[in-house]
Amino acid sequence: MPALEQLLHSTALGDEQAFAALYDEAAPRVYGLCLRVLRDPAQAEEVAQEVLVEIWRNATRFDARRGSAGAWITTIAHRRAVDRVRSVQASGERERRTAYGEEAGYDAVAETAAVRLEHRQVRRCLQTLTELQRQAVTLAYYGGHTYRQVASLLGTAVPTVKSRIRDGLLKLRDCLEVAR
Repeated sequence: MPALEQLLHSTALGDEQAFAALYDEAAPRVYGLCLRVLRDPAQAEEVAQEVLVEIWRNATRFDARRGSAGAWITTIAHRRAVDRVRSVQASGERERRTAYGEEAGYDAVAETAAVRLEHRQVRRCLQTLTELQRQAVTLAYYGGHTYRQVASLLGTAVPTVKSRIRDGLLKLRDCLEVAR
């Protein structure tokens, strides 16, 4: 069992020294990921600390059969950082609407029309992808499958699936930017 997995296993058993070593090993990677997502050192530190506390509390949930300890830790960090970005954005949007009194001027019909137009544009842009890219992107984002699950469903390697999804998303982004 690799070192990080062993430290996580010992942490799950309540070994504080193992957690201290795990902390020293994982903290720089967790902070770096949080900083890349949040782009604010103070928030990145705060989220990284929350992630490491979550790892301490939930170490028993780690299952080495489902992936490496490093992947498990970075997944938790990425989710927490993205949640923070969304929370900050939603809070800012609420404040902006309140400050400008936009709640009273909300037009449900216009909103529905805009959403339908966006859905139509996404469907049109999905058609510009290769069949392999479209399958991978659809399974991952509409089906909610992980890279490994997509690879299994398509009978291909995980790195290949990652490349197809990445390339497909880049092509979608370009298509959607042109459509605007």
